[in-house]
Amino acid sequence: MEIKRYEGKLKKWNAERGFGFIVAADGGQDVFVHISAFARDGRVPTEGEALTFEVEPDRNGKRSAVRVRRPGDAYRDAAPRRPVRLSTSGTDNSTGFFEKVIAALLVCALLWFGYSQYASRAAKYGSVLPAPPASLSPAKLPVSIDFKCDGRTMCSQMTSCREATLFLQNCPGTQMDGNGDGVPCEQQWCTK
Repeated sequence: MEIKRYEGKLKKWNAERGFGFIVAADGGQDVFVHISAFARDGRVPTEGEALTFEVEPDRNGKRSAVRVRRPGDAYRDAAPRRPVRLSTSGTDNSTGFFEKVIAALLVCALLWFGYSQYASRAAKYGSVLPAPPASLSPAKLPVSIDFKCDGRTMCSQMTSCREATLFLQNCPGTQMDGNGDGVPCEQQWCTK
């Protein structure tokens, strides 16, 4: 069964609301047309332009123009199709999506591999840092007669860089040299 196409002109068009009326070339009744009946080619319908169309009842049972074409438009099948957009490479967008997913998975795999290498080396060496060369270690400070280790082990318990250095050099268990360079409390007292 072949569907009949009619010829006509766009009689009225309301751009704000997206609908209008087509008058058939055979002088028939005006037919309602919605913006969705036109091809999605970016062209705005204009009053007086020549059109061809098919007629079907709308959801209210009234006649409505469907599958509207302008002269020179490529033939479109009667059955609506899902539009296929091409990416700049000329392939279907769905393949672009899968390429992006695969690229993201590869990046994640590389990051995981790099982190696992780092973690294994950190575990191998632990927090044991090699002692700095003697030439970089601060000179041993002379200890006064009244100096004693009184249990203070943290930078927050010290009152000067000199005091922190004395405790680091003479008292076991101090926790004031985080990077192992022999200079205690570098962020609080022994700043340079």
